[in-house]
Amino acid sequence: MSIVTKPRLIGLALAAVIFAVDQWVKRLVDVDLKMRLGETIDLLPFFDLTRVHNYGVSMGMFTATSPEMRWGLVLVTAAIAVIVTIWMLREKAQWDIIGLSLILGGALGNIVDRFRFGYVLDYADFHIGEFRPFLIFNIADAAITIGVVIILARALFIRDKGEEAQTEPA
Repeated sequence: MSIVTKPRLIGLALAAVIFAVDQWVKRLVDVDLKMRLGETIDLLPFFDLTRVHNYGVSMGMFTATSPEMRWGLVLVTAAIAVIVTIWMLREKAQWDIIGLSLILGGALGNIVDRFRFGYVLDYADFHIGEFRPFLIFNIADAAITIGVVIILARALFIRDKGEEAQTEPA
């Protein structure tokens, strides 16, 4: 059978859905709602839409202050997306494929933003009163975070049956 099996196809489909939903919501914020930078729309007592531009990567680190840095971030994140894709196509464990597909879909959504605008459009503002446990984020960021948590949890806490069989005494 080819390298693309049913779990991998499901992973690629999940990545495509994450990418599409992320881009759709960003279009909603940017084009349909015409939100301006810093503008907030109150939705729920604990969740608002607040438009911000992230010129860096995770938590605003490595801010791109020049066109060269912007394109460098595009290239680095695209290289990471390629590595994640190759890893996903070689992976056998379904939960690892799901985690990798979340990372891939989110990465592609943020790469497209950085390519088109020079920044990533963030809008999800979760808060408890004035307390904000997270920076403002987007669906792509959430998918990447959940995917990384799945991969780390599986790596740290879950052993495959094959490993258990190898460590048991004969």
